[in-house]
Amino acid sequence: MLDPTSTRDVGPRVGTPLWLYLASTTVAGCALLGVSVYVFGLDGLVALARKPLVWVVLCMVILGELRPIATPSTPSDNGAPTSMPFSFALLIAYGLPVAGLVQAVATVIAGVARRHAPHRTAFNLAQYVLSFGGADAVLRLLMPGPVPAPWVPQGAELLAVALAGAAYFITNMVLVECAVAMHERAPLHTMMGKDIGQRLFVNGVLLSLAPLVVVAMAHSVWLVPLFSLPLIALYSSATLSVKREHQANHDELTGLANRKLLIVRTQEALAEAQQRKQRVGLLLLDLDRFKEVNDTLGHPTGDRLLQTVARRLTHSVRPGDLVARLGGDEFAVLLPQVRDSASAREVATRLRVSLAEPMRLDGMDFDLEASVGIALYPNHAPDFELLMQRADVAMYVAKEHRTGVELYAPHKDRNSTARLSLFGELRRALVEDELEMFYQPKVRLSDRRAVGLEALVRWRHPQRGVLPPEEFVPMVEQSYLMRSFTHEVMEQTLPRIARWGAEGFDVPVSVNLSARELLDPTLPDIVAAGLRRHGVRPDRLRLEISERVMVAEADAVTPTILALADLGVSLSLDDFGTGYFTLARLKGLPVEEIKIDESFVRRSVADPDGRVIVESAVDLVGTLGMHAVAEGVETAAVAEAMRAMGCYAAQGRFFAPPLEAGDVSAWLRRNERHGDQDQPAQEHTGSI
Repeated sequence: MLDPTSTRDVGPRVGTPLWLYLASTTVAGCALLGVSVYVFGLDGLVALARKPLVWVVLCMVILGELRPIATPSTPSDNGAPTSMPFSFALLIAYGLPVAGLVQAVATVIAGVARRHAPHRTAFNLAQYVLSFGGADAVLRLLMPGPVPAPWVPQGAELLAVALAGAAYFITNMVLVECAVAMHERAPLHTMMGKDIGQRLFVNGVLLSLAPLVVVAMAHSVWLVPLFSLPLIALYSSATLSVKREHQANHDELTGLANRKLLIVRTQEALAEAQQRKQRVGLLLLDLDRFKEVNDTLGHPTGDRLLQTVARRLTHSVRPGDLVARLGGDEFAVLLPQVRDSASAREVATRLRVSLAEPMRLDGMDFDLEASVGIALYPNHAPDFELLMQRADVAMYVAKEHRTGVELYAPHKDRNSTARLSLFGELRRALVEDELEMFYQPKVRLSDRRAVGLEALVRWRHPQRGVLPPEEFVPMVEQSYLMRSFTHEVMEQTLPRIARWGAEGFDVPVSVNLSARELLDPTLPDIVAAGLRRHGVRPDRLRLEISERVMVAEADAVTPTILALADLGVSLSLDDFGTGYFTLARLKGLPVEEIKIDESFVRRSVADPDGRVIVESAVDLVGTLGMHAVAEGVETAAVAEAMRAMGCYAAQGRFFAPPLEAGDVSAWLRRNERHGDQDQPAQEHTGSI
């Protein structure tokens, strides 16, 4: 669970504020350790070195340094060390020189084992010594008289130990977070506030064990290793929690941040930038011709190539910047602080240069290029959704014009004025209930009985009349209105399902979902809440996903699909045949039906090749235990051809056009009475 964006082993440039801080802290810590050892005396150290106690505790401290307890906001090798109870116990019992020397040895060994840079190991050693120095000063201040060595605190003396522990924690946190804040160019208060509650709890638990370790040391040295058992339990529990947190917020293939974490970090950066009057940059990066690699050499090679790309990107950004994978070969880079557009271009150029060097895999050299789009806050957008959209527009301009890097410019966004106008109207439409749901029946070909309905959204525009979805849904998908739009569709469809169920029409209703909706990790929660609120059984709702979405975003949308399956909601693959999706990839997904695209359905009657394609698809779908549904059936000849090929069901104007919600019940009643008749449906006055 290594953090791929960690750059703390990269040495700072000489003369920079971070270099001066690290150097001065290291010198101060080493000087304090040297002075304390000199005052303690060499003879005292030699005498202690002959005791098994010191060596047992040293081993425990070394093991504890190698097993820190991380929190979600800290790397797995940079949390609170489980060595703390033992090293702090040495401080209580014998003072700063012994604790400092033991901790110094353990820090160097752990640094070598983890392959930390020398400057990082030296700083860690120094900050430990200075933190122990602060705790030792508190003990000396509160216990001014001579203290025997080893000292076992009792009664009111434990209050002095508690205050010394607080001094250690505060000193350690300030020293470390100052370095991290300077390294990542982030405000100190922000760094210190991250997971402060959890860090207080973990450090408090570890420090509270130190007096017990002292008591064990006073009775028998062999009691000390027994403390490893509760520490192992604490470490395992914390590691499991951090691992789950990491999996929820990171891409499984590359280890980079996923869209969910990108949204959270961007919103935090925007809030901080608003207060400090700064700029935030968002870069979208898309690999050129990457699909050719997957198609030619297969997905395993493509995955390894993406992992190499991820490593190069993370080592090309500045400390504090966030690299995320959005899906497929699309990446995003968040610049929480950026001076101007020139600085953002510099980062983007550096990213492209890092990818320009040939990548060698399986004895082959790959030359990759990338197109990068840049959008800045507040110059181009006020929030994450619009910032992402503007960066996306810039990226496609860079790809289309082959310029490599493009900064968002309104005059290059051909639809910017229309989009902004439409966004305002869409917002009003959602508030004033201008969106309506129409429903087109799906009919079983064997007996013409209705086996389902497909929900189709329409916009009853006050000036332009009824608009079909292709005129506004693509724009919704690229706006911040997506979640409100999804909620509106569900809130209109689910009550209708419940009403039709109460009337005795127990047919599933399909709702179309876009890639944006499936990439929203909160979608399963939204669906589950809607089903509960309206009393609808999950199997009465079916979600339709276009084959194009499964081709482009299969890995990214699968977790959401599986989460919906856990609710009992099934899946329908729409527009089958328009992409390059293989039905074998549906294994493990809750797909109940495959909808054959109408372009293939129309060709199946007049074109022998088209008929062979459809027959093969229907046979394969049936073999996989799914239902084949023909789309766009317009004539009796096509309907009969689909039935003869073994297609389970069909939909199209031959059976019924899209119906207004109020007309569905009447149509279903007529269908029940006349389902066996082969008469085509009459055009309904409300059809679109």
